Amino acid sequence: MARAADGDFDRIEAGRRLFARPWRFALSVASVAGLPPQDDVEVAFAGRSNVGKSSLINALVGQKDLARTSNTPGRTRELNYFTAGAGPAIVDMPGYGYARASKRAIGSWNRLILDYLRGRPNLRRVYLLVDARHGLKPNDLETLDVLDQAAVSYQIVLTKCDQPKPEALDKVVAETAAAVAKRPAAHPQVLTTSARSGVGIAELRAEIAALA
Repeated sequence: MARAADGDFDRIEAGRRLFARPWRFALSVASVAGLPPQDDVEVAFAGRSNVGKSSLINALVGQKDLARTSNTPGRTRELNYFTAGAGPAIVDMPGYGYARASKRAIGSWNRLILDYLRGRPNLRRVYLLVDARHGLKPNDLETLDVLDQAAVSYQIVLTKCDQPKPEALDKVVAETAAAVAKRPAAHPQVLTTSARSGVGIAELRAEIAALA
């Protein structure tokens, strides 16, 4: 039992050290032609518009304004890169499922996402963020299909988990885990997080550090 506890501590500590460094915005990419060299590991964050991607990234790095947050869905329209020097890069992907965006804009974002997923061998994992109050929606399931087809490892991260009641959260976690259980590229563990309360942030940092 002690060894297991020590191993958990080591993982959490590795995550803490990784994200204790000063992170910065590196660049925005509007097409695959603008992607940086594939020198470092990348982890990407995807999810429906307004699911809380920017807030979660800010919580991970311990900075309030690194990733721009907005109450306006669909604000992130490019691949936004964040780095802390040598080591993994965090990629904030455009949100999907925002009906008010033009069809042309939606098509452009979708092409960028698909091209990125299919042509980035140093992309170690996509964290697909899902609102814990609602669970998986049809747009999320479509994205899971794309990730499976692209053979990109991904993991579900439930956001805003401080808002549902415990029994409701347990139900969403169980339903989400069942939905991804037979998907070939899915990580079986569903993570629960809250950018506001800090729940699950240390565990997510540890996951990313392990990939690096």
